[in-house]
Amino acid sequence: MTHLETLGVTIENAVSTHRFPVEPANLYDPLRYFMTLGGKRIRPALTLMSCNLFDIPNEEGLPAALCIEFFHNFSLIHDDIMDAAPVRRGKPTIHTKWNNDIAILSGDVLFTEASQQLTAYSDERLSPLLKRFNATAKEVCEGQQMDMDFETSALVTEEAYIEMIRLKTSVLLGCALEFGAILGRQPQATCLLLRDFGIRLGIAFQIQDDLLDLYADPEKFGKQVGGDVLSNKKTLLLLTAQRVAEANNDPRVSELLAMPADEQKTATAKQLFEELGAAKQVKETMNSYYQQAMLALDELDAPEEKKKPLYELSAFLMSRDA
Repeated sequence: MTHLETLGVTIENAVSTHRFPVEPANLYDPLRYFMTLGGKRIRPALTLMSCNLFDIPNEEGLPAALCIEFFHNFSLIHDDIMDAAPVRRGKPTIHTKWNNDIAILSGDVLFTEASQQLTAYSDERLSPLLKRFNATAKEVCEGQQMDMDFETSALVTEEAYIEMIRLKTSVLLGCALEFGAILGRQPQATCLLLRDFGIRLGIAFQIQDDLLDLYADPEKFGKQVGGDVLSNKKTLLLLTAQRVAEANNDPRVSELLAMPADEQKTATAKQLFEELGAAKQVKETMNSYYQQAMLALDELDAPEEKKKPLYELSAFLMSRDA
């Protein structure tokens, strides 16, 4: 069993044994349901890996890890409502299985459960933990609003898109890692370095998602390949292609957006993004952020043996095909 798998078992046990109240049933039953849907548990694993850097045992790091995991799932519950998504991890979403009002309230109470986990720590550590958690929660909400604004915005730049995914996705990875440094009473420089590592890794991770959505093997992907293209979602791939096409007075991206949502549109996008060099540029951007993350981890003053799980997890995340 790998280190990540071992941590996964520890986290899964903590999640499955967490006791939500029984009543009101329509508030807490959806949470018990949602938290059993699984997931990679990458974010809480990062917290425990960060704790291990500073000799914080898993038992001591678990409340912080659960805070991260509960907040992440809160954001998914609300994202599903806003996206009108019928399915999450192959199962009906809470708002589909129950209704929107119940999903909103269940998400709200999961947010409170997240912050409640941090009260397990002494005041000395609670204050910086809450400060980082609250700042991160605010940034995630800002990123989600940017993402929704992009849907109706005629002009979205690649830089704006990177900022959106930094806020919506990446800062939570940074927070997960910084929690370990805070618990280990590390200096501010170490906290910032771990946060920076997580944020840059998170950006690379999200860009890879954009690439996989179009170029993944359909048999391994687990969902419809090309979903972003079919819905004309503004991803880094599309934005890069638009910039290149406009600079060359090439109408093909505009024509792509006007095509009906079918397999031909997906096939056309694959070929067009390759011909315009957009796919190559996006891969280069992804690799750049990944290398920046590795440089931050290299700089971290900790034994190489203790940093090894973070290097391995980073490599695993960037080598996935689904």
